[in-house]
Amino acid sequence: MAGKTDQVKGKVKEAVGSLTGDKDLESEGKADRHAGEAKEKLDHAQDKVEEAIDKAKDKAEEAIDKAKDALHRK
Repeated sequence: MAGKTDQVKGKVKEAVGSLTGDKDLESEGKADRHAGEAKEKLDHAQDKVEEAIDKAKDKAEEAIDKAKDALHRK
């Protein structure tokens, strides 16, 4: 969510800087927008990693349960 907020804030600063001829504000807006895009990509990557970890945990628990069942049948 913070990534989207930074992107919008950056776009606004960029537009205001462009309209007023304030190159520093325009550059600051671009930097904010790019930072927001990067945050959003990082958040997406973190979500994917967490999903992969959860799947790995589930598979490990299944393997442990199968091993326990196999031991109890003997």
